[in-house]
Amino acid sequence: MKTIYLCEDETTIREGVCQYLKLEGYEVKGFANILETQHAISSCEPDLLIQDVMLPDGDGFSFIKKLKSNHSFPVVFLTARTSESDRIIGFELGADDYITKPFSPKELVLRIHALFRRMEMGALLKTGGTVFSSGKSLMKFDSVAHVLLVDESSVLLTAAEWRVLSYMIENNGVVVSRAQILEHCFDYGLECYDRIVDSHVKNIRSKMGPTGPIWIETVRGYGYRFTGELK
Repeated sequence: MKTIYLCEDETTIREGVCQYLKLEGYEVKGFANILETQHAISSCEPDLLIQDVMLPDGDGFSFIKKLKSNHSFPVVFLTARTSESDRIIGFELGADDYITKPFSPKELVLRIHALFRRMEMGALLKTGGTVFSSGKSLMKFDSVAHVLLVDESSVLLTAAEWRVLSYMIENNGVVVSRAQILEHCFDYGLECYDRIVDSHVKNIRSKMGPTGPIWIETVRGYGYRFTGELK
């Protein structure tokens, strides 16, 4: 049974979502503020965190930014902040989904099901620790162990970043469009924008070494291409 944490200060929403998810077979714990959520995560990590943004004891964006430096479990924002800029911020922080209020509990459940399904499918890929080179740099990508090493240094990616990189590696040497990345990595029909893909690629590049080789090439006007050479 997967465990979901919900950080939401509105009692009606918190209790309603918790009850709905429990009926779907999840173990759910609701928290009214960031401090309670932080304490719970310190004791036991969830399989998924649903995070509000505007909370009485702080900003959800800032909380997730700090959280992602030490944790890699998926995060879904559930918030009344509906602007494009807020959505972009959410995905740049490593969110796996961004749902705006008012929302349909059924849609929320479907998106969570889809998120877990993608994660499980990604874990089934059997690369056996494939090694790629770019110039003098080496990258080891192991989708079974969920390990990414660049020149023997471990790289921690979010669930969404892992899916994007996995898809590009599966299409090694082939240009994939932003639309293809959205379709294959976010298959729940996200009403999103090309900039969301750009944000994920930017984060991946930064984590893999901003001053090193360009593992992901931008093909202007179309999309991206993974450029590592199979060893």
